[in-house]
Amino acid sequence: MDDLPPLVQQAYAAARRVGFPLTHEESDGSGCACLPDTGRFLAMLAADRTRIGELGTGTGVGTAWMASAMPPGCTLVTAERDERRAAAAREVFADDPRVTVVTGDSFATIALGGPYDLLFSDGGGGQDELVGLLTIGGRVVMDDVTPWQLLPDDSPFKRADDPKRRFFADPRLVSTEVVLPDLRNALLVGTRAA
Repeated sequence: MDDLPPLVQQAYAAARRVGFPLTHEESDGSGCACLPDTGRFLAMLAADRTRIGELGTGTGVGTAWMASAMPPGCTLVTAERDERRAAAAREVFADDPRVTVVTGDSFATIALGGPYDLLFSDGGGGQDELVGLLTIGGRVVMDDVTPWQLLPDDSPFKRADDPKRRFFADPRLVSTEVVLPDLRNALLVGTRAA
C-alpha cells in the first residue's frame, strides 16, 4: 500500500473506518471501493481534465485517485447517497478545495454541475442520460464489469438488455472495453464524439 498516492491511502483508511469493502471478495454484492488498477486508469484520464463528475463516491477511493492526478485548475464533484460514506469522504478531501463531496442522489446531483470532460459512474442511476452531461471529447468510465470473454454464453450480461453495455452502444460514443491486469475485471470506456 506504500506505493499508493497519500490521498488514496487516506481514502482506504476511511473505508476501513466505516466498514466499506475494499475488494469484491469483501463485498456482499452491493459494491466495493475502486480497485487499484481502475484507480490508476482514472488517474491517467484525470491528468488533463478541467471538470470531473463522479456518481457513487463511496468513501472517496476513486475520487482520491483522480484528485491525486488532476491539474490545479480542475474541479471534481462527487455524489454519494449514503451519508456516513459521504462524511468519511468529506474528511479525506477537507484540505482540497478542488473536490466537492455531495450527499444525495448521484445522477440528480451530478446533472446540476455539467458539462464534464470526465465522468466516472461508480454507482447511482441515470446511466442512459450520462452522454448528455459530457462535453464533446469528454469520457465516461464504468467499472465493475466482468470481461466479455469470461461471461458464459447464456449470461444475461451478454444480452442486449444489459444496461451498462447498452449504454456504451450509444451512437454518440466511441467505446471499448478495457480489461484490467488481473484479467477478471474490466472497465467500459467511451468518448463523446457527437
